Amino acid sequence: MTEQQRMPVLFVGHGSPMNALDSNAFTRTWMSLTARIPRPRAILCLSAHFAGEDSRVVAADTPRTIHDFYGFPKALHEASYPAPGSPALAERVQALVPQAQPTQDWGLDHGAWSVLMRMYPAADIPVVQLSLDLGLTGEQQMALGEGLRPLREEGVLILGSGNVVHNLRLINGAATVPFPWARTFDDAVHGAVMAGDQEAMADYMALPGAGLAVPTSEHFVPLLYVLGAAHPGEKAEAFNRDYVFGSLSMTGYLFGA
Repeated sequence: MTEQQRMPVLFVGHGSPMNALDSNAFTRTWMSLTARIPRPRAILCLSAHFAGEDSRVVAADTPRTIHDFYGFPKALHEASYPAPGSPALAERVQALVPQAQPTQDWGLDHGAWSVLMRMYPAADIPVVQLSLDLGLTGEQQMALGEGLRPLREEGVLILGSGNVVHNLRLINGAATVPFPWARTFDDAVHGAVMAGDQEAMADYMALPGAGLAVPTSEHFVPLLYVLGAAHPGEKAEAFNRDYVFGSLSMTGYLFGA
């Protein structure tokens, strides 16, 4: 791949799995992104819903659609995203991240397919998921993302899917504005990302509002992997800077568009 063809790296605030079916400002923005970036040869997805204390890479030829939620309409439970997998990409990920172990025991969870159904509805681009290692420090998670950086020169879109602010216990279905702590943390992260302040991002729990905004780390960590995969000095572009239910931030970041 030439320098001009380098793939960008993307973090998406995925919010509710209903975004797979609903047309709204968030999903329309995801769709518009595909018109601005080269068509990827393959996609490596880092989803909040595939996380643990190690690194696993899905090496399946045909990853299954995982419905890892409950209480949603039947149509969502029946949704399918039959994108092919790529054992070759999984093997390449293992070469770049030697601790990543291949697995057949996962597929595409809703952190992946609820976004990809909007971005690439034909499901004709191979997708591989790499689990998040929550046992690492923020600095180590960014370093792991840096290890994946060569994939961008090989036509692979690195897609992180989570939420900067994600507190399900405090959601308010009637909320039309974010809780103050949610905005405070989201703004602090935004400032650090746009300034390229890797030190602040590595120590994200020290940012104001973090205690309520990040009660558990799995939705935030995809952003750290994405930051690591971005090149030093690469300009960040923010999108979907809005909130749902008061306690979920939909903010996304695009690097290298």
